[in-house]
Amino acid sequence: MRKEFSAAIEKIAREDDKIVFITGDLGYAALENVMEVMGPRFINAGVAEQNMVGLAAGLAYKGYKVFCYSIAPFVVYRCLEQFRNDVCLHKMPVFLVGNGGGYGYGIMGSTHHAIEDLACLSSLQNVNTYIPAFADEVAPMLEQIVAEGRPTYLRLGAGPNTPDGAETQGSFKHIVRSPAPIGTVVALGPVAANVLTALQDELLMNQFDVFTATNLPLDLPSDLAHRWAGKPLLVVEEHVSVGGLAQQLSVKLLTDGAAPSHFVSLTAQGYPNGLYGDQKYHQQLSGLDPANIARQLASFTN
Repeated sequence: MRKEFSAAIEKIAREDDKIVFITGDLGYAALENVMEVMGPRFINAGVAEQNMVGLAAGLAYKGYKVFCYSIAPFVVYRCLEQFRNDVCLHKMPVFLVGNGGGYGYGIMGSTHHAIEDLACLSSLQNVNTYIPAFADEVAPMLEQIVAEGRPTYLRLGAGPNTPDGAETQGSFKHIVRSPAPIGTVVALGPVAANVLTALQDELLMNQFDVFTATNLPLDLPSDLAHRWAGKPLLVVEEHVSVGGLAQQLSVKLLTDGAAPSHFVSLTAQGYPNGLYGDQKYHQQLSGLDPANIARQLASFTN
């Protein structure tokens, strides 16, 4: 999604001279076009993420709308205090952008993974988090982020384009429609591609409705919640269970009196064997791979 992000930021920066872009010494071979267009509004803060966010808060106080870019764990965990105190509590238009959410940086290990980021940030005051599952969602999300002008986190990964016919309802995008669904799958972020692969199994095809969650905290329309009630529900996310999509969604459903008949949550399991590998390796260890998703869905059909 870096390519789509870079193109969208360039367009936004051309149209709005109040946009400032700060990078934590990252973005090489990806953001040169942005640097050329923005000139002095493009700032390399170096490996100093806390200072980057403090600077962004000061610029936002003076009327600028500021993007802070790095890989996800660096832009989230290293400057959490500054983002909470300087940005969120004052409702400043500062937008964190984290590339490689979840296990995106694979073999580089736990220091470069972000599997607790959404729990950390979506719990803060006045903040919104956006999690595109598909590459073509990046540009419209950026337009919305700038228009809202509130503390925001954008979690980037790698994904295809949105399937045809998708429809948005609150925080959810309906991407696969079944004529007579026996259950529902809700996915968060690019791991949705694994769900789509799993549903290519001829025994599962046309059996399930599939949604993605586009942002946390959730906006769950009541009619959608009750459409899911009484049927099996599978939640798939490359994020730990505490504070993630499944936990936040279950609270919404129970509050609305719309409990599913079965609720299964597939989440990031950390490092159960103490080893590191690529993103697919960690997804498999966590049961987020297409084969295990297919097994879980097959259990709903018995």
